[in-house]
Amino acid sequence: MNLFWRHGYEGVSITDLCQAIGIAPPSLYHAFGSKADLYRSALRLYAAGNLTVEEIAAMPSARSAVQSVLAFGVKAVTQPGKPVGCMISSGMLMVGVENADIAAELRTMRAELREALEQRILCDVEAGLLPPTVDSAALARFYATVLQGLSVAAVDGAERAELDLVVQAAMQAWPA
Repeated sequence: MNLFWRHGYEGVSITDLCQAIGIAPPSLYHAFGSKADLYRSALRLYAAGNLTVEEIAAMPSARSAVQSVLAFGVKAVTQPGKPVGCMISSGMLMVGVENADIAAELRTMRAELREALEQRILCDVEAGLLPPTVDSAALARFYATVLQGLSVAAVDGAERAELDLVVQAAMQAWPA
């Protein structure tokens, strides 16, 4: 997982994977089927450590859900001893045609998070906790974009304290 996280799908060879795992190529293919299937397994492992759609829906408010997602994002992209950035947020943004199907899976994962935020925001609009003029889709897209930006900023060298300031500024944009 860390090898894919650090170098991306296209930046990791079968040789790299075999050396990291300590097996020969036939064993890798027998165990995982393909490099793409191993990548998918690594993505599932990575995603298992993230907030789930159910956890986002269960937050006491949309604001707390967004704040939790962003705070979790900062923590995830700045873990000591781990690669910087987010394997899902910034993974496979630009890929060759031959890997478009895997990139589409990552887009789906990002969309699921955005849709979970949108639904949580919509619940608060419907409950009267947010003004009826709030566009839940646009607001969710804004905060999902901030989340992806945190990943890029971490890759560019931003430290946790700097990213925490970004989250504070982003939360100031929350509708009253």
